[in-house]
Amino acid sequence: MRTLLLTALLVNAFLLTATGQSNLEYQKPPQEILDLVDVEMAPRPMMNADRTHMVLRSSDQFASIAQLSQEELRLAGLRIDPLRNIGSRTRYSNNLQVMSMASGSEPVQVTGLPEDPRLANFAWSPDQSMVAMTHTTVEGVEVWVLDIEAAAARRVAGVTVNANLGDALNWFEDGTSILVKALPDNRAGLIDTQNSVPTGPTISVADGKKAQNRTYQDLLKNANDEHNFEQLALSSLVKVDLDGTVTTWKAADMFDSVSFSPDGEYVMVTTVKRPFSYLVPYYRFASETNIYTRDGKLVSQVADDPLVEDLPQGFMSTTQGKRSWSWRADRPASLIYAVALDKGDPAVEVDYRDEVFQLDAPFKGEGRSLMKTINRFSGIRWGDDQNAMCMDYWWNTRNTKAYHFNPSNPKQAPKVVVDRNYQDAYSDPGSPVMKRNEYGSAVLAMNKGSIYMIGDGFTPEGQFPFVESFHLASGKKKRIYTSTYTDKVEDIYDYDPKKGETLVRIESSNEFPNFFMRKGRKLTQITRFENPFKGIEDIHKEVITYQREDGVELSGTLYLPVGYDMEKKEKVPMILWAYPEEFKDKASAGQNTKNPNRFTYPWYGSMIFWVTRGYAVLDDAAFPIIGEGEEEPNDSFRSQLVANGKAAIDAVDALGYIDRDRVAVGGHSYGAFMVANLLSHCDLFAAG
Repeated sequence: MRTLLLTALLVNAFLLTATGQSNLEYQKPPQEILDLVDVEMAPRPMMNADRTHMVLRSSDQFASIAQLSQEELRLAGLRIDPLRNIGSRTRYSNNLQVMSMASGSEPVQVTGLPEDPRLANFAWSPDQSMVAMTHTTVEGVEVWVLDIEAAAARRVAGVTVNANLGDALNWFEDGTSILVKALPDNRAGLIDTQNSVPTGPTISVADGKKAQNRTYQDLLKNANDEHNFEQLALSSLVKVDLDGTVTTWKAADMFDSVSFSPDGEYVMVTTVKRPFSYLVPYYRFASETNIYTRDGKLVSQVADDPLVEDLPQGFMSTTQGKRSWSWRADRPASLIYAVALDKGDPAVEVDYRDEVFQLDAPFKGEGRSLMKTINRFSGIRWGDDQNAMCMDYWWNTRNTKAYHFNPSNPKQAPKVVVDRNYQDAYSDPGSPVMKRNEYGSAVLAMNKGSIYMIGDGFTPEGQFPFVESFHLASGKKKRIYTSTYTDKVEDIYDYDPKKGETLVRIESSNEFPNFFMRKGRKLTQITRFENPFKGIEDIHKEVITYQREDGVELSGTLYLPVGYDMEKKEKVPMILWAYPEEFKDKASAGQNTKNPNRFTYPWYGSMIFWVTRGYAVLDDAAFPIIGEGEEEPNDSFRSQLVANGKAAIDAVDALGYIDRDRVAVGGHSYGAFMVANLLSHCDLFAAG
C-alpha cells in the first residue's frame, strides 16, 4: 500500500507541475557509482583448443546512447539491426591482444585492426593458427582474419555478411577458405511497419485442436513482419578464400545452421521455410536439413520438418520424427539423430523415451540404432570406437543419467554410470576433460579405460573444485587434485593427464580472476589482470545461512555499505535481490552453492552499486519453491515466496545491520513476477 500511495503521489505531482516540455539531458549517477561504471574492463580471454595461446578481447562495459538509439526490428524471436544485418544486442570487442600461455609471456597488441573496431563472431581455424571474425561498420558487416603467430589482423575483401541467423562464419578443413553467409544481391527492401497502411486483415487459422503453448517475445504479428523477416533471413552461402576470391556456394535462401563434418568433406545445412507463425519463434518454423559435399553438391535431404505450433503438455514434450542432428566427433562423417519413443508426449508411459541412431554416408534411409535412453536424450560425449558417454534428463523428476556405451556394438547393453538429481550440487561428478582428435574435434581424454572429470566441488563445508579419474568399466574413482583454498576460489578449466598440468583460474572477493598453470604445488601465473573496481574492493561481504520457518536451509550473499562501521552497527536500508527456483526436494533446495570468495563484479543489472550509497545488499538470496512427491512447486507459490522473504529479512535483522522497515525487494523476469506477488501478498517490503 505504501508503494502504491507513493506512486500515486508522484504521478499527481507530475501532472500538476509538468505544464510544458523542457529539454532534459540524460543525467549521470552519483560519482561513487560512476567510478564503478566508467572503468576500463579487463579483457576476456578466448583460448585455442590446445591451450597454447589466448586472444584477449577488450570491450566497453556498456553500450553508448548512440548505439542504443539505432533502429531495432524484433521479428520471430530475434532482435535485429536491419541496417547492418546483425543482432542488435551483439556485444562487440574493441581491441585484441594475443598471448602465449607459456611462462613469462606478455600480451602482444594485434596490429592492423580496423578503426573503431566492432568485432564479433569469432571462429578458430581448424589448425588453430587463425581466427575469423566479423567487423561491423556503418554500412554493414565485414569478414576479418587474425593471424595468431604474427598478431596481425586484416580484412578479407569482397563480401558483406548477413549475421542475422548466426553461424555466419565456418572454416573449410584446409584453413584457406571460409564458408560465409553473405547478403544476396537481389534481396527486396524492407517495409516500414511503423508508417505502412495495411492492405488487408491479419488472419490466423486454427484447426480446433486444444493445445498449450508458452508465451514468447518478439513474434511476427502480420504480413509486413513476415516479409521483413524473410528478407532479413535471406543469405547466400559463399566460399571466401583468404586472398579475397569469392565463389557462390549456394544461392540465396533462409539458411540457419551450418556445420562441417569432422573430416571437412560434408556440410550439414538447415534452411528455414514457410509457413511462418505468429505463435512461436523462427526455430519452430518449418525447415529442411540437407547434406552437401564440400563443393556444394547435394548428397541427401535428411529432414523435412513441419511448422511446430503446438506440442503435448509438459516441459519434456518434443517433436515426433528425427531430431537433434549432429556429427559424430570421433568419426570422419557420421550423422547422429534421436527419435522419441513416446511420440514426444511425456504423459505416455514407456520404458525408454528416446532412441539414438547413426547414419553414415551417403546419408539415406534409416540409421542404425546405437542405444535407448530412459529419460529425454540430451547429448553424447564421444571417445573412440568402443567408448562414448550419452546423457539424458527428465525435468519432472529433476533426474539425469549418463551412460557408458559401445558405439560399435549396440548389442552390448549401455551401463548407467551417473544417476542423480541434477539440482543436487553436492553429488555433481563434474564434466569430462576433452581433447582434440585427428579431425580437430573434441573427444573424451582417455587412458586405459579411464576418463577425467573436473568438478565444481560444492560441499556442506564449502567449495573445493577437483580433478579425478573415473574408470568407465569398473566405476572406480581416484582423486587427482582437490583445491584447498578457503580464502580464494580456484576454478579448474582443463587438465592434461600426460603433462600432469592443470589450467586454473584463481580469484578472491577483491582480487580479479587470473589464470595460472598448476603442476603439483607449483603455480605459474599466466595473466595479470588488475581489479578495475577499486571503490568497493574493501566492502564487507559474507555468505549468510539461515532457515525458513519450515526448516529449509537458505543462504544469500550479504554486502554492507562502503565504510560500514562494524562496531557502531548503524541500521541501514537493504535491497534484497532474488530469483525463484523450483525444486522437487528440500535437500537440494537447501544446498549452499554461494562462495564469499568470488570476485565482487558489479555487472549492468547488479544491485551492488548501491553499497556506495549507504545500502546493504542481500544478493542472490535463495528463494526455493518446493513441490515434493505429487505436489508441484507452484501449488504453494505465494506462501513460499513470503516465507523466503521473511526468513531473509529476519536473518539480516538478527545480525543487527538493517532497519527492517526499509527493505526493498527486486528481481528480473520471473524475479519481477516474484516482486509483484510479494508486494501484493505481504507487508514485509517498503518498495519493489
